[in-house]
Amino acid sequence: MVFNPKTTHHALSLIEDMAPVITSELYADIINKNGWRTRFAPSPTGFLHIGHAYAAYVVWQIAGENPDKFLLRIDDLDYTRCSDKYINQLKSDLSWLDISWNSQETYQSQRLRRYSQALQTLLEADLIYPCYLSRMEISDFLSPPSIAQISQPCTRGALSSKEIHKRQQRGIKPALRLDMSKAIQHVGEVSWTRLDGIIIRTEPAKFGDIILGRRDITACYHLSVVLDDADSNIEVVTRGEDLRSSTDIHCLLQKLLGLPSPIYFHHPVILGEDGKKLSKRHKSPSLHNLQDTHLTLKNILRKELVINF
Repeated sequence: MVFNPKTTHHALSLIEDMAPVITSELYADIINKNGWRTRFAPSPTGFLHIGHAYAAYVVWQIAGENPDKFLLRIDDLDYTRCSDKYINQLKSDLSWLDISWNSQETYQSQRLRRYSQALQTLLEADLIYPCYLSRMEISDFLSPPSIAQISQPCTRGALSSKEIHKRQQRGIKPALRLDMSKAIQHVGEVSWTRLDGIIIRTEPAKFGDIILGRRDITACYHLSVVLDDADSNIEVVTRGEDLRSSTDIHCLLQKLLGLPSPIYFHHPVILGEDGKKLSKRHKSPSLHNLQDTHLTLKNILRKELVINF
């Protein structure tokens, strides 16, 4: 489900249109109690925008507006783009939104050893394998090219032992790929549970041999978030609808690593006038700039302030 501000010109009506997702009778009992332990996990690669404000608002509601249940995780693995400036500003933005959070903040950059340990566990079980192929070489495995957007190829055995040794001698680091076929055989059928109790059967095979360990970073998104959520005792993973498909992979990894499976809630995402998801990359209006108007969250969300997305 998506909502396009082009047809919803006022922030008030935008939030009111989305509000039933959270405040319907289906979730009333959840919101009225102490809330669920959940998390807001921005990447400090730019300033937060109105889409982040809505995401944070949803997490705040799922947490029952209880700071102890609202965990802040900083997804700062991309060291080439992350900045302390953005970390400080996003905390200021949350405070401006009248959202408080648990004092135990998590920084992914401080958890590299944990990710390495999990990769080693999977490697010893022969569930992941090193891939020394370049991107160009990998593209040769993908035919037709459109498959590249969905499924990753199995590259196990693509290079001879002699060629692998040569690349090791040249200092080439491998990526670590999940052997999807073995992984599925290892755990069998996997499913996940929505916040409303509906059980969804997963189809991880369609993603192929995904990368879990990158050459430049210890772990990729899929592995890191699964470990972070488990170690933080997250009860409900709250995130955008655009990440729903990733849940199939995450639940598979939970099974492989013997981790608990949380409940999942995927909220709508806000689209810009071009029909694309609001993003820092597309220079969507930032909350930082909105703060300069000296308006509060209530002003923006409940007093029909017109926002040009």
